[in-house]
Amino acid sequence: MNFIAGAFKPPCSVSIIFADGRTRKQVPLKKENGQTAMVPLFQSQENIVGEVVIEPVHGKKVEHNGVKIELLGQIELYFDRGNYYDFTSLVRELDVPGELYERKTYPFEFSTVEMPYESYNGVNVRLRYILKVTISRNYVSNIVENQDFVVHNYTPLPSINNSIKMEVGIEDCLHIEFEYSKSKYHLKDVIVGKIYFLLMRIQIKNMELEIRRRELTGSGPNTYVETETFAKFELMDGVPVRGESIPVRLFLSPYELTPTYRNINNKISVRYYLNLVLVDEEDRWCFKQQEITVYRLLPTP
Repeated sequence: MNFIAGAFKPPCSVSIIFADGRTRKQVPLKKENGQTAMVPLFQSQENIVGEVVIEPVHGKKVEHNGVKIELLGQIELYFDRGNYYDFTSLVRELDVPGELYERKTYPFEFSTVEMPYESYNGVNVRLRYILKVTISRNYVSNIVENQDFVVHNYTPLPSINNSIKMEVGIEDCLHIEFEYSKSKYHLKDVIVGKIYFLLMRIQIKNMELEIRRRELTGSGPNTYVETETFAKFELMDGVPVRGESIPVRLFLSPYELTPTYRNINNKISVRYYLNLVLVDEEDRWCFKQQEITVYRLLPTP
């Protein structure tokens, strides 16, 4: 029985090692099996350099038709699991056909790699980057080893960041104005605003501010929309009076937000909304929603 199990084991081990792996920042990445691993963090236009180490099992040789390493940026839609849409694909040939009898190291380098989109793990989709080593073989399956890494892309402070002003109203019954200081927020930002009660003929007993994320994946008949509520902030609990105002101050840093993504490869959109919810004393409710832009701020040196 052990002999049969051993016959299906690969005849060699494959390791992918980043040249700056010990000094480069590591970030958590949730794997397909649900476990979390620490992987290197890169950004677009960086060099990705390292080496591939192939070590045959003692006493075995590895016959192959060539060794290559690929750098892939992929989108996987969960309703189409197993099919990957490559938006970045680079390849380096590491070895010509031959035989391996002992440990061999292959250096590789991908220079100033264009990685336009951030890594993303969503409800119905994931966008990932991997290094993929393939040892091609005749008559038996190829030997493949993958190494994930994460990409974050940064944005400077926007030169224009307009405030948001909106109204909630029911004719002759309710008139509320609310204002937020800006419409674009970085991931560690603070939402600051104020709510004004101008007409109150309905008894409002509760008011909440929510941060919602709307993920749209696929296209045409295979379009899926998922809405998640990341935060609920109680603005008031009680009955406001006309002329009263309520300050708003909501910190984004405790929440696992991502930047806004607009139509990545015609397959993914991720948008964020501020949702103001009002509930009256008869438990009727109304809401007003406003889209905001979320971005990853360029780190200061």
